[in-house]
Amino acid sequence: MADTRMTVSMGPQHPSTHGVLRLELVLDGETVVKAIPDIGYLHTGMEKTMEKEKWQQVVTITCRMDYLNSMGNDLGYCLAVEKLMGVEVPERAKVLRVLLTELNRLASHLVWFGTHAMDIGAMTGFFYAFTERERILDIFENASGARLHQSYFIIGGTRWDVPDNFIPQVKEFLDGFPKFLDECKRLVTGNKIFQRRTKGVGVISKEDAIDWALSGPTIRGSGVNWDIRKSEPYSGYDTYDFDVPVYDGCDVWSRYLVRMDEFHESWKICCQALERLKTPGSVKSDHPKLQLPERDLMKQHIDVMIHHFLLASEGFTVPVGEVYQSIESARGEIAYYVVSDGGERPYRVRVRTPSYVNLSALPAMVEGSLIADVVAVIGSIDIVLGDVDR
Repeated sequence: MADTRMTVSMGPQHPSTHGVLRLELVLDGETVVKAIPDIGYLHTGMEKTMEKEKWQQVVTITCRMDYLNSMGNDLGYCLAVEKLMGVEVPERAKVLRVLLTELNRLASHLVWFGTHAMDIGAMTGFFYAFTERERILDIFENASGARLHQSYFIIGGTRWDVPDNFIPQVKEFLDGFPKFLDECKRLVTGNKIFQRRTKGVGVISKEDAIDWALSGPTIRGSGVNWDIRKSEPYSGYDTYDFDVPVYDGCDVWSRYLVRMDEFHESWKICCQALERLKTPGSVKSDHPKLQLPERDLMKQHIDVMIHHFLLASEGFTVPVGEVYQSIESARGEIAYYVVSDGGERPYRVRVRTPSYVNLSALPAMVEGSLIADVVAVIGSIDIVLGDVDR
């Protein structure tokens, strides 16, 4: 009998691999016999670069790893350093962090919704999703001055308070979002073609999902109730009322349903945070290492002037120690392991990114499936290659 096996490359420029991912696929006809992810085309050495920058400057790098979850990446790093320093963040800054991080989760899920639907052949959802995402980016620009890489969160709080028109702008967006979400569900969820392309495809069991250390919507689509916001709350998440969507279909369809429900849960959190934001307050910690002294005091005391000069020119130091801090990003668990030797720069920074870990389970999901299903599975785990290669 003739050998019908063939090895093909999918990517690194294939639009459905969502970046510069290359898959080496061994096919028998249209059936995937073996899949090998080939990563590294976007490697930027960000973790080593962080060790060359001052503590505060690292925030401008973390937001570039997963460019669809910039706020969340910055938040995880800031929480890690604040834990090392023993810094308490003001309540208003915590609320702002939760609100903007959840808006970022909505924006990230909108990109997933549009691109995942388009991968499977539904073009209209892409335009719907990106139009709504633009409104969230407008909010980010209003608050921070930047749309994609905000660097708005800093160690000890936020860079500055939001402008007066911020609350009305967010309220207008949140008021209209449920209607938009209903339109998206009518457009795609009930589509028979979409269901046939996703149900029973890319199956990974609950036990295998745990063994592969998956996280985020990918593991919750396999019936595992695991969300860092609930299991290890941070930034006051334990004071918000929201549910963790879990489906046990273990396939692409289940992962789709999880994210569609998460739209609604993040919207609920945003509404609660916006209500709390009406109470004024400080957005920066009063820790002497993080707060520049007042100008009037600088004019009166030479030691205050020297402190200002050193803080502005050399930065601040962090006590000797090491810390591990994880948060729930749009793609799953992102965690920072940070080591300080007492200097003005991190001694070591290592990042556990959800895209890297979730992508490692791709062969287990696609081997034995049709090659057409590979596109659907990649979209369902929602990888960002900057998050993988960092």
